Amino acid sequence: MTLLVAAVIVHDRAAGRVVLLQRGENARFARGRWDLPVGKNEPGEPVTETAVRELYEETGLTVQPEALEVVHLIHAARGVEAPGGFLTVVFVAHEWTGELENREPHKHAQVRWADTGSLPEDFVEGNAGALRGHLAADGPRLSLYGWAQPA
Repeated sequence: MTLLVAAVIVHDRAAGRVVLLQRGENARFARGRWDLPVGKNEPGEPVTETAVRELYEETGLTVQPEALEVVHLIHAARGVEAPGGFLTVVFVAHEWTGELENREPHKHAQVRWADTGSLPEDFVEGNAGALRGHLAADGPRLSLYGWAQPA
């Protein structure tokens, strides 16, 4: 079974910055690496609600589901919590309310605004590609990981 995941790029275009989190030492995956706010879909939940819920749970920021725009899909053959693979829907939000805070310090070392011109190097690969593609405005819209290559 494929696990459905939502990630959110909160992009403050005027200030040239995005919200990032750094995974903490207790993270089940990618300890110490930077990532987008991201989380797993709950049964019966539209993926837009997953994005809204996870963003708030991790950062304290609120976005409206109708303000989310799909900018990238990541389909991986397997993952730490998804041996059957996962599909990440990456959204962008340009409007939000609330103050940025680390609401899950047991999972994340820090949550902060990062300058789009100097993103951290040690970034979770798939989500880094989605973010860079969005910022380039002409980047790929789909990433595939772990699938056998055709002969």
